[in-house]
Amino acid sequence: MTRLRALCTAAFFVCASGQVLADTASHNASAESFLMMAHADKLGTPVYMQVQQMFAQRFEQANAPDSKKAVLESYQAKANAALDQAIGWPKLKPDMVKLYTDNFTESELKDLVKFYQSPLGKKVLEKMPQVTQQSAQLTQAKLESAVPVVNKLLQDMTTEITPAKPAAPAAAPAKKP
Repeated sequence: MTRLRALCTAAFFVCASGQVLADTASHNASAESFLMMAHADKLGTPVYMQVQQMFAQRFEQANAPDSKKAVLESYQAKANAALDQAIGWPKLKPDMVKLYTDNFTESELKDLVKFYQSPLGKKVLEKMPQVTQQSAQLTQAKLESAVPVVNKLLQDMTTEITPAKPAAPAAAPAKKP
């Protein structure tokens, strides 16, 4: 009877762990679906573009002749390869899936996918990069008016917390001959 109980318990844990693995796989698949729909695989594109532009600017600043364009393209390709190793989608994907599965239930991820498949969701996906960029520009423009005030406050605080330097000793009066 004890042996039967042990076998039943073992069978239960095997089945339960299989269900947990299936639930995890399904949850991960939901996260991947959402990430693909949200074009998360394109997150690094602006970085790639900035790096390409940096190389092109350096090439231009060096007054390199057009005959050296192949050198520029070679270095741009090497930079892309380095970026692929750091932030290419195959490198980011596992961490992004974990990030989303840690923060959203499988049901929530499925709801997000449904939303982004709707006409409004598609519009949000299309417009959000522009809206985000414009929001950042608006914030930056408004922030510029606060910079002088914050700098003055920083200066005032530094003055208040910095110990006063001792006064230099007064010079002895010069003797008259």
